[in-house]
Amino acid sequence: MARWQPGAKQRLVVAAVDLFAEQGYDATTVAQIAERAGVTKSTFFRHFSDKRELLVAGQETLSRLLAEGITEAPASASPLEAVAAGLDRASSSMGPANRELGPRLKAAVAASTELQERDALKSVGLAAAMTAALLARGVPDPTAHLAAELGVLAFKRGFAQWSDGDRDDGKGLAQHALAALDDLRAATASLG
Repeated sequence: MARWQPGAKQRLVVAAVDLFAEQGYDATTVAQIAERAGVTKSTFFRHFSDKRELLVAGQETLSRLLAEGITEAPASASPLEAVAAGLDRASSSMGPANRELGPRLKAAVAASTELQERDALKSVGLAAAMTAALLARGVPDPTAHLAAELGVLAFKRGFAQWSDGDRDDGKGLAQHALAALDDLRAATASLG
């Protein structure tokens, strides 16, 4: 096995998502994932503690980028404008590989209760990172939590539209996520 080849972590994620979609999460073993990715089991465990962790690969980076975008937003930015800056920062870092993986990941998550739970925890982590960044800007607690939750929802909606949509539309994830945030902002105004 070619342990020295770069990109082992990404190959493991792709292999796992493909196997989860093909044969189900429960039927997929770490050995199968490692073999499909062209690495050893020990290489798998250098990157992930178990197969559930594959779903949240990149969560720390995504959380950091969201928080950095919020932190670096102009001081005059409203809470949702700061969230938009975070979405733009994080979304701009995602490229074609993320887009290609999206539909397969969605199918794998939909087919497994355990992966759905893990996905929910990922959303909680992203919201917590954005909430903390908003609180550090002096945004009041309830407002920070609401803005962060809207940010997570906008990111998820934008990612779904981007990964499932027309590959030739010329729009990046950031455009989809920001449009989703605008839609959510309008929807909150209608709540009364």
